[in-house]
Amino acid sequence: MIPILPASHANPGEDAARRSCEGCSEEGTLDIEFEYAYQPIVRLSTRSVYAYEALVRGPQGEPAHTVLAQVNDGNRYRFDQACRTKAVEGAAQLGMTQFLSINFLPNAVYRPEVCIQSTFKAARKHDFPIERIIFEVTEGERVDDRPHLVNIFKEYSRFGFRTAIDDFGAGYAGLNLLAEYQPDLIKIDMDLVRNIDTDKPRQAIVAGIAAICRELDIEILAEGVETRAERDHLAALGIDLMQGYWFARPAFQSLGIVPETAWE
Repeated sequence: MIPILPASHANPGEDAARRSCEGCSEEGTLDIEFEYAYQPIVRLSTRSVYAYEALVRGPQGEPAHTVLAQVNDGNRYRFDQACRTKAVEGAAQLGMTQFLSINFLPNAVYRPEVCIQSTFKAARKHDFPIERIIFEVTEGERVDDRPHLVNIFKEYSRFGFRTAIDDFGAGYAGLNLLAEYQPDLIKIDMDLVRNIDTDKPRQAIVAGIAAICRELDIEILAEGVETRAERDHLAALGIDLMQGYWFARPAFQSLGIVPETAWE
């Protein structure tokens, strides 16, 4: 069942707090046009697609940075909300039965239980189960308030969504964050994956991350896999979930297809 935040659930002063929320008080239409490409995340052991990550693209398939460069303090909240609803709508229209991974902007979230309502609405409208939605932080999003991010993740988990820490090993996504919150998934940064089959420091670091995640019952996903050798070394480390050009590139307004040669 998808929860709705009732007025009676609010504590005294919450209405005033919500009105004072800069994001929730924004009005008007979004001044950014965008679409989505969907890239497969595979489970190697079963040779199957585990999930699709929804990746922002321009209206004609332009790179993500052409869209994200238009996001500012005046439209950040509306853009984040539009991203969630459009990703769910697109997944439903394409007949997606796997998990859907959606990037979100933590700096656009004031109160998670309020800001998440548009996602619930989209899931109901398009009959997409919320338990098949994974939330991860947008790549490159600067997160200065780690306690706020942890709170968002905990609230999303409480509502029944799955959560992922993206780009683990780069920037904000490090061991300090992991000590405070243990997500369902950790996505190892692609810089740690690159040439891992021949790079001993990367091998040691990723092996260490894998050991920590096994201890904490967290599943690992390796991003940016581009060669058979990288795939095989990661598999030898016990990493079963992978994403990258070796399997499939993001497919504009469609679900990327993994060729048989990717499994060989």
